[in-house]
This record gives sequence, C-alpha cells and structure tokens, in this order.
Amino acid sequence: MSEFREKYVNPFTDFGFKKLFGEEPNKDLLLDFLNELLREQEGVIKDLTYLKNEHLGAADADRKAIFDLYCENERGEKFIVELQKSKQQFFKDRTLYYATFPIQEQAKRADWNYELKSVYTVAILDFVFDEDKAERQKYRYDVKLTDIETCKVFYDKLTFIYLEMPKFEKGAEELETRFEKWLFVLKNLNRLERIPDRLRERIFERLFEVAEVAKLSREELLSYEDSLKYYRDLKNSLDTAFEEGRLEGKLEGKLEGLRAVIKNGIAAGVDVKTLANLTGLSEAEVHRIIDES
Repeated sequence: MSEFREKYVNPFTDFGFKKLFGEEPNKDLLLDFLNELLREQEGVIKDLTYLKNEHLGAADADRKAIFDLYCENERGEKFIVELQKSKQQFFKDRTLYYATFPIQEQAKRADWNYELKSVYTVAILDFVFDEDKAERQKYRYDVKLTDIETCKVFYDKLTFIYLEMPKFEKGAEELETRFEKWLFVLKNLNRLERIPDRLRERIFERLFEVAEVAKLSREELLSYEDSLKYYRDLKNSLDTAFEEGRLEGKLEGKLEGLRAVIKNGIAAGVDVKTLANLTGLSEAEVHRIIDES
C-alpha cells in the first residue's frame, strides 16, 4: 500500500466524494452544502434521504459518481437533487441522460398524474468547459429550459447547476460567505495541512475530521488508493486527449493559412518553387494543395 502525502482525501475521487457526501452518518455535511447552494430556490432544506440509483447502468464509475437525494424543505415541499462528480467525455450528454431517471422514477407511483417534483442536477466539476473559458469570474451556472428569444423560463422544475471549480480562486482569507467556504474546501481540501482559521466552524471541523486520511481503516485506505489511481489515470487521459485535440486544431489552422498563401500566390502568378520557399513546404506538397483547390 502506498504512503499518502495528502492529509485529507481528494473530494474529486469517487471514494472522497462518497466519504463526504454519500454516507448516512455524514449527511449533515451534505445538508449544509445543499442549503447554501439551493437556499434561494428552495428555502431551508430540513431533511434528505438517499435514493437507490441502480438504474444508472452497469459501470461502477457511474454508480459511484452520482447520488439521488429526496429533499424536503421547511414548507413541507419535496424535491429531488441529483449530485454528480465526474470528469468524463460528453459530460453534458451524460448529465442530461442521468437527469431523466429521477423524472421517470416519479411515474412509478400508482396515483401519478404527471405533476412532477422539482429535479436539480448538481455537478461539481474539476474542469472548465471550453465554451466557458472566456467567463473567468463566473464559476456557477444555473440552467433551465428557456425561450431563446425572450430568455424567459419555460419550465422551472428542471434545473442543472454546475460549478466549475478551477475558476474559484479565492484564498482562505478572502472568503466572505459560507457558500464560498464550501467551494474553497471542495477545491483545496486535499492540498491543505490544517483547517484555515476562516473555516473554524462546527460543520467544517466535522468535515476535516471525516476527511482525514490517517483515520481511515486499512480497507478504506485500499479503496481510496484505488479510487485515487482511477481519478489520476482518467484525468491524465482526458487532459492528454484535450491537448492533442488542441494541437491538431492549431496544425489544421496553420495548414489553412498555407493553403490561402498558395492559392493567392498562384492567382498572382507566383511560381511553385517560390511558393515552396515562402511556405517551407516541398514543391510536391505545393502541387498537391494546388490540385485540391
């Protein structure tokens, strides 16, 4: 068994995520987090129940990365929260696919009349979508079905909330709200050596206690080691695929530029040998590009 360098578990591993948010004895941690996340929409959540999620499929990674939760707020209203942590290809497609299950489950009641409870899909991400990279200060996205022209919400019972954690850059001394404290913990937990003074609150002291690697049993350590390896392998493979795709895009862009130079040169009467010298291509490559034009 490896020697762990981190004092606290990584929340983005399946083991760490489940340890903090997926175990009945620690559901007070999840309740506090969800209250900070959903208070504006749902008021105070008083209770939550873990629902079975075998319907998610045969892949272990799917089952470990997602929890379905049945919540009740202070007004007695009930709603469902689907909590996700997963770095995978086609993430948005997966999120939409998974969101259909808590909707379909409601149809299994004998007296169902198509009036659905609200469903929230919450995704805590350790990456940033390409299309969001220009919005450097925006790390929380709340997505509903809306009319494209008026931007008015068409249906308010299906909400996707995703948190792009790499964009959250506040340090411990800059934290102002409890929600910011949660984001800081989720992003930095496995890199911390102690509880920052700003987090000296009962709920966070509980979280740090639960997350301490030294307090895990031998069986839990083995599970965490496997989970950590899986997380690192997946992260490396996806990061590599992204970099390769970006490089391929750059090369394609450069080639398009060379094609334009050759096309314009031919139109201006420049000979092939001169174009080869200008572009750094061989005369055969220049001829091939001319033939393709």
